Amino acid sequence: MDTLIALITTDIVGTPAWLWLSFLAVVFILLAFDLGVLNKGEKELGIAESLRLSLFYIAVAVLFGGWVWYSRGADASMQYFTGYAIEKALSIDNVFVISLIFSYFAIPRIYQYRALVWGIIAVLVLRGLMIGVGAALVQEYDWVLLLFGAFLIGTGIKMLIVKEGEQDISKNPLVRLLSRVLRVTPQLHGQRFIVRQPHPVTGKMVLWVTPLFLALVVINIADLIFAVDSVPAIFAITTDTYIVFTANIMAILGLRALYFALAAMVHRFEYLKYALALVLVFIGGKIFWNYYYGKLDPAISLGVTVAMIAGGIVFSLWKTRKNALGAH
Repeated sequence: MDTLIALITTDIVGTPAWLWLSFLAVVFILLAFDLGVLNKGEKELGIAESLRLSLFYIAVAVLFGGWVWYSRGADASMQYFTGYAIEKALSIDNVFVISLIFSYFAIPRIYQYRALVWGIIAVLVLRGLMIGVGAALVQEYDWVLLLFGAFLIGTGIKMLIVKEGEQDISKNPLVRLLSRVLRVTPQLHGQRFIVRQPHPVTGKMVLWVTPLFLALVVINIADLIFAVDSVPAIFAITTDTYIVFTANIMAILGLRALYFALAAMVHRFEYLKYALALVLVFIGGKIFWNYYYGKLDPAISLGVTVAMIAGGIVFSLWKTRKNALGAH
């Protein structure tokens, strides 16, 4: 018993092991609920159900933020909510790419949610590794934060001045490589990722991957690429690895639920990317301010971040509505 108590109270990057285990248990329960209850059988997730489920995940994230406030104090909670807001807003930009991937592989909506939920497992590992490496670098070399800040400012400016081009998934080198290296079935096999079928030449039963599996792989690679922006952004808010990881994962869990509502209206968020660009510039600038002049009040960071994101969403909805009415 003493050994068990010692293990669960051991600090892992500054946080007791039992807090890490508790959070992972919550994530496991949510995933089991998604796969075992919500995704039981083959049914399409509608927009209304998607919104209700998303509100549920937001409520869970807010309750967790309350727990952070209770267990770690107001500053830590502010940092969590700021990180969560940034990750949530940045993830909205992912929806368009995910939608393109599903369209390219001709994945019907009825199978998309299962692929997204299974993708969270890979994201947990990949984001965990990225955050672990980032935390180790920041702890060993604090000037690395300045590189993060410069990267965020550069990314934000690029988003403001460079126009995005049309994306063609079929020309993606990864998609081409996977299609050449793996045996891919020409059609879907329900919700299955891998099937056993005869080889066209030898006739032996061999393993094949389905287009659903390819879509899952490409989506997770895309998420890893998006993480290159989002992970430095949240490290700019706090270097507390626990806060960084939990805010990231909470935002990702909610994205899977919100995808089906957002995918239908992603065009309405046309101007959100400019607000996100300003957020990245602000967060990058905050790193330099903290490094040279002292820590900025977390409440200011949260207020400015939420105001910019909310402003971008409201302006986008107003502007696209105005354009839609003008077209008629």
